[in-house]
Formats: sequence, structure tokens, C-alpha cells
Amino acid sequence: MTTTTTTTTKSHQSLLETCIQNCLDCLRECEQCGTACLTSDMVQMMAQCIKLCRDCADTCALCARFMARNSDLHAQMCAVCAEACDRCATECEKHDHDQCKKCAQACRRCAESCRQMAKATA
Repeated sequence: MTTTTTTTTKSHQSLLETCIQNCLDCLRECEQCGTACLTSDMVQMMAQCIKLCRDCADTCALCARFMARNSDLHAQMCAVCAEACDRCATECEKHDHDQCKKCAQACRRCAESCRQMAKATA
């Protein structure tokens, strides 16, 4: 293996590990946000937020699993995950709740990381 190949492999591994961690962090924030929204006084107003948080959390979990096992489909899954994260972040950014803000930030980080991962393996 050449030095360039070794560096590229290490760089890809680092990107992969970062993306997995960002997916897991986003999963946690989405679950916490969805739970906070379910227990709020305005649960009906938060229905879309809850729905998107649940979709995003599930997508992040599956994406992390695909990357962890080096699935041939992980680039496509990363693209789907980035879309789910973007949608969730956009919704959470509409709300002035601390948990929604934290969720939106985690979603934006995860979306960017997943886009990078999808490009790196395309």
C-alpha cells in the first residue's frame, strides 16, 4: 500500500467515524426533542416536529449501522439521512424551545457530515 493510499484510507476512516458519531448524536437529540415536544403543553402544535424528529432519529440509527458494517449502500443511506436531518432542522428552527434548538444544531452537523460521506464514497 502506498503512502497516498494509506493517507486516503485513514482520512476516509476518520470521516466515517465522525459521521457515525454525528448520526448517533443526532439520534439522541431527536429522541430527546420528540419526547420534550410530546410532554409540552402545545403537543398538537408540535406534531410536525415530533414526526420529523422520529423520522430523523430512525434514519440516523440506520445510517450509523450501515456505515458501521461498511454496507455497499451506506453512501445512498447517508444521502437519505442528510435529507431527513435537513427537514428536521428546518422544522426545529421554527420553535423557540431549547431542545428544538439543540436538535436543529445536531441535525445540521449530521446532515453536513452525511453529505461529505456520500460524496467521499460516490
